[in-house]
Amino acid sequence: MLRDLAYLFFPIYCGACDSPLYKNEKLLCTSCRHELPLGNFHNVNAKKIEKVFYGRAKIENATSLFVFYKDSLVQNLLHNLKYRGQEEIGVELGKWLGQELKQSIKYQDINIVIPVPLHKRRMRERGYNQVEKFGIEIAKSLNAKYVNSVLKKISYNKKQSKHERTNRWTNTVETFGTQNESLLVNKHILLVDDIVTTGATIESCINVLQSIPGIKISVATMAIAE
Repeated sequence: MLRDLAYLFFPIYCGACDSPLYKNEKLLCTSCRHELPLGNFHNVNAKKIEKVFYGRAKIENATSLFVFYKDSLVQNLLHNLKYRGQEEIGVELGKWLGQELKQSIKYQDINIVIPVPLHKRRMRERGYNQVEKFGIEIAKSLNAKYVNSVLKKISYNKKQSKHERTNRWTNTVETFGTQNESLLVNKHILLVDDIVTTGATIESCINVLQSIPGIKISVATMAIAE
């Protein structure tokens, strides 16, 4: 009874289309769950993502949960996560992809999951890294450790305008560094981020991580731009 009243006066909205959710729905409405373009790259067509990094960065495997199109449900979902503080989206997407990767032999030996970091100034502005909870849930599914104390972002990119945030999802040249490198020696790590567009951000991360002895790197993101 109290739960029904809560839904009546304080409705919860779909993270993708902003429609009110029914009480048996969580995060996404049933319609959006069926319409979101799943990538399934960890099972088929993995080379679609791997070719983004071919000749630029050495990776073991790569996958994305969704395919990203402009003005799409996926764009709305990531926008709500990144700019509207809806961190529960990262939790649910991490659980979703984590369960998929748990069934894939390619990801069985992942030791550590690490996020693409935000610059400390951006962290103060936003208050959270939009991929942190996504990575934590994937780590739980793979029985791996979640480590956010090795990779750090050195460069600071000026914040985009609202119009640009809505209509442009681009990666720029960014500078990253490492600390506490011993945590990753001889480990197979899974580097996680929200979206792959040009691949420049992830490439920059991989380039600094590859100096760590014995490291192997795989990549998992929420989406890849078509």
